[in-house]
Amino acid sequence: MKITIICVGKLKESYFRDGVLEYSKRLSKYTDLEIVEVADEKTSERASEKEIALVQEKEGKRILSHIKDRDLCIALVIQGKMMDSESFAETISKRLEEGGSHLTFVIGGSLGLSQEVIDRCKYGISFSKMTFPHQLMRVILLEQIYRGFRILNHEPYHK
Repeated sequence: MKITIICVGKLKESYFRDGVLEYSKRLSKYTDLEIVEVADEKTSERASEKEIALVQEKEGKRILSHIKDRDLCIALVIQGKMMDSESFAETISKRLEEGGSHLTFVIGGSLGLSQEVIDRCKYGISFSKMTFPHQLMRVILLEQIYRGFRILNHEPYHK
């Protein structure tokens, strides 16, 4: 079983890198994990809607270049389905069965995902109506995937 996380940008802060490294180690017991980083686009804080769309499009093309036709993808989007950890674990299990034991999660950059990427993903999930930095979201996603595998294997986890 394999899980791929495609994300925009590199982790700049060491504490994010440490978190990703820790959960990657923990997940190695359950799955083959691959993290693919695509370059982010520089943008001004006062970008127009047109500039934002252009950034999303450029980052989206980079993301899509790493998705194969057969890949089952889940986008992390605010408008996606919200669930608790047990439901997320069940989603992982069902999607791995459906996707031929390979599941791809997609995390956009600071301006979110292009509509083309969202449309390519079969599912969308949301961890909150709040906005999180995309770098932190990578750590949160890995923690929830790890928690999901613990739940699926009937192993203890903190509630």
